[in-house]
Amino acid sequence: MNQDTPLGGHISKRFDNELEDIRNQVLAMGGFIETQVTNGLKGLFESDSEIARRVVEDDDKVNRMEVDIDDQCLKILARRQPAASDLRLVIAIIKTINDLERIGDQAEKLGRNQLELVDDGAESSYFMKLEHLGELVSKMLNKALDSFARMDVDEALKTIALDERINAEFDGLMRQLITHMMEDPRTIRNVLRVSWCARALERIGDHSKNICEHVVFLVQGKDVRHIGLKAQVEMASE
Repeated sequence: MNQDTPLGGHISKRFDNELEDIRNQVLAMGGFIETQVTNGLKGLFESDSEIARRVVEDDDKVNRMEVDIDDQCLKILARRQPAASDLRLVIAIIKTINDLERIGDQAEKLGRNQLELVDDGAESSYFMKLEHLGELVSKMLNKALDSFARMDVDEALKTIALDERINAEFDGLMRQLITHMMEDPRTIRNVLRVSWCARALERIGDHSKNICEHVVFLVQGKDVRHIGLKAQVEMASE
């Protein structure tokens, strides 16, 4: 049926509303994930086991969000058979919620490691080594979610560039931790736990980068994965 007819226009409007509703759910999920990461870091730095335990428990909520949004996207693909920009939006949402769920998994690791450190009777001061890395990662995640909310390619590309700083910070931190363990083998167990948290933060940066790449795909229809920052900027500006 021609969508210029009243019925066609009504169906089109309803479809737009469905897409907007799912997009808003992704933004809500992103906000919840950002809180999970913030609380995961707060639990580490402030020795707050209650916050850390809540982060671990709330990971189930993150998983349910992903499953629910994914199910809605699959139903839209089956019923509406979207094309062009609408299809790109649905695909980008499916990919984005997958990255958000994985960020949630990494936040859960932060909370779990804080609880295990307390159970071992160790000092939480070990985790303060993660402070700068945590700030960089939190900033990158915030900017990635903002670029998705505003569908801002320029902001997405600027955010992707932060991944190199995070990788450099992670590499430097790992060298410090290895040196620390070599100098005092008694600290190996707790320093390893710090290294696991550092790896979790580095992975959050990777998934934030992925979200930014999904933004470029959504807005421009260009796949900029795995090609390096310089090539990503050049392709996005074509």
